[in-house]
Amino acid sequence: MKKIKKQITNNLIMVRPEHFDFNYETAENNHFQKKEKKLSKEKILRNAKNEFDNLYNNLIKNKINVNVFNDRKKVRTTDSVFPNNWISLHQDGSVYVYPMFSENRRKERRFDIIEKLKKQFEIKRVIDLSYFEKESVFLEGTGSMILDRQNKICYAALSDRTNLIALNDFCIRALYNPVTFKSYQKVEGKINLIYHTNVMMCIADQYAIVCLETIHDKKEREVLISSLEKTNKEIIEISEKQCNSFAGNMLQVSNRNDKKFLIMSSSAYRCLNTFQIKKILSYNKVIHSNLEQIEKLGGGSARCMIAENFLQKK
Repeated sequence: MKKIKKQITNNLIMVRPEHFDFNYETAENNHFQKKEKKLSKEKILRNAKNEFDNLYNNLIKNKINVNVFNDRKKVRTTDSVFPNNWISLHQDGSVYVYPMFSENRRKERRFDIIEKLKKQFEIKRVIDLSYFEKESVFLEGTGSMILDRQNKICYAALSDRTNLIALNDFCIRALYNPVTFKSYQKVEGKINLIYHTNVMMCIADQYAIVCLETIHDKKEREVLISSLEKTNKEIIEISEKQCNSFAGNMLQVSNRNDKKFLIMSSSAYRCLNTFQIKKILSYNKVIHSNLEQIEKLGGGSARCMIAENFLQKK
């Protein structure tokens, strides 16, 4: 019997931070990051842990399965709270490990986590793409790629972190069709490439949240819209201002009772207008949590903190 391709899952993976802080290497092209000038490192970490725990508790309260792995105390990884950049787990039993832009983030890759998951889930193959780092070619998981898993389409905003060579390699291996474009943001009067696709776009089972105004090339924008329309996704458009409040960094999941939820930060939720919220609520409930410290220093939000697990249980 053929398995139905799932777009959303009720099994999530998160990593509780032990060294969270501002990362100067990633700030080179992550323009969402902001330095913390007032708080001590201890207070920053305490805030990040509290934000992590509150989001986790919110998910558990809504009967969503979450596998939490603790950060390693002896290995300093400021961004380990964002595991979706180094790993993705697929319904066919494949696990992909990705090439990371920042050298100090490469320590986040943890094969001990994959070994622990093997005890509960069917893992048929591990495809390690990290060798691309030797060629300065990067692809940061589901930060770089927004996967329409049902229609096998991979949406990607090309940047220093999302290289076309590695992207095409993934798409050939995983049997996805790539839809690529460039997405821009204004920062202090300058126009820069957006570092990750998942800050400007979210694909759910029946809709897509996307910041179309960040795609300056008209043809690229039309191709993206056409692809979403052909796959019957209602487009809920957000503005660049909303994108800067992480309104694109959302993830649709289900719980043990097959109820659907859209996970986001409270800053993302607060920036949405009444029409957008009404549209989202017509498809699923919303879970939002305060992630201000993680967003400010890490330049990522709720979606970045979650790696979806589509593997089959043993």
